Amino acid sequence: MLSCQRDLFSLPDSLHYLNCAYVAPLLKSVEAAGTEGMLRLRDPTGITADDWFAPEDHLRALVGRLVNAPAERVALIPSVSYGIAIAARNLELRPGQNVVIPGEEFPSNVYAWMDKCRQTGAELRMVPRPHAGPQAGRAWNEKLLEAIDGNTAVVCLTELHWTDGTRFDLESIGDRAREVGAAFLVDGTQSVGAAPFDFRATRPDLLVSASYKWCMGPYGFAFAVLGDRLLEGQPLEMTWTGRKGSEDFSNLINYTEELRPGADRFDAGERASPILVPMFATALSQLLEWGMNNIQEYCDALVGELEMALAETEYTIAPREERAAHVFGIRVPDPVRLDRIMAELKKRAVHVSVRGASLRVSPHLYNRPEDMADLAEALSAARG
Repeated sequence: MLSCQRDLFSLPDSLHYLNCAYVAPLLKSVEAAGTEGMLRLRDPTGITADDWFAPEDHLRALVGRLVNAPAERVALIPSVSYGIAIAARNLELRPGQNVVIPGEEFPSNVYAWMDKCRQTGAELRMVPRPHAGPQAGRAWNEKLLEAIDGNTAVVCLTELHWTDGTRFDLESIGDRAREVGAAFLVDGTQSVGAAPFDFRATRPDLLVSASYKWCMGPYGFAFAVLGDRLLEGQPLEMTWTGRKGSEDFSNLINYTEELRPGADRFDAGERASPILVPMFATALSQLLEWGMNNIQEYCDALVGELEMALAETEYTIAPREERAAHVFGIRVPDPVRLDRIMAELKKRAVHVSVRGASLRVSPHLYNRPEDMADLAEALSAARG
């Protein structure tokens, strides 16, 4: 098992940061890459025509390695909502059809479909969490599968629910979506980078992920991986870099209607940031060196210690088969107690998030057993 990697970060020793699902702390190497990028802009004469394309192609290759996808299917975008908007622009909806999304889904996966359904007369079908308690995740997956029918045009969901890490069965849900001819869209923001994801095996029509959480990169950057259904679609922006032959600067004013053949036609404008691109590439290189299975193994050991500490209390954590190791919810039976719990956590410099009736806990390789111990002590003190 990997050892603790805290020395690669700048976190104070007294801080118990269990909130990577909110924002990941920057690796020292990622911070250095961003600083170097800023310093390059002091004298832009060193920036060549190749710098508008080669670093981005390297980044696409890293994303491809991370999720087992061809680099030419990777688009560089600013946010998850941008990627979902690409899908909403290119997928047809008609009256009588529906879009299936889990309830309490993150807004980036919802608003584009609210707007599209309003415009077309289609139904936005939000599938609520069935209940709390044992087997809740299993029941929610069953309800999602039941909601997909012959009129479903789009299924859009996260692999792990952002509030408590509930795992959705992408294999079964994807198979059901393909069975009825629906587009299958996956937001991997709470999973990609910390857990294995296989694009070729999962076969989504779109995979999107932000950079600044489990991919350990900068805020304001994201990626999309496009399947066959969307790969030759229309981009949101008419960028010069998205046109065929745009790498030849001497030819830019010979305007063309022809888009680039790969997913880079969907790149956002000004995606060739000399600051953000090297930061993200450095982060992905470190993740690939660590390995996703090793991250899961390390976090699993931390969670095991917490589960033992909470075994005789009313606090509950979903069983391992219904969640990942790196993000999970601690169910609090009396939500009124949440304010008291957060006050106890603040005393101990323990950082988690409140999401609904749960404490969302999201450890990483920089965490130590004492982080979990202080979390357990705060929960115990809040019971009194």
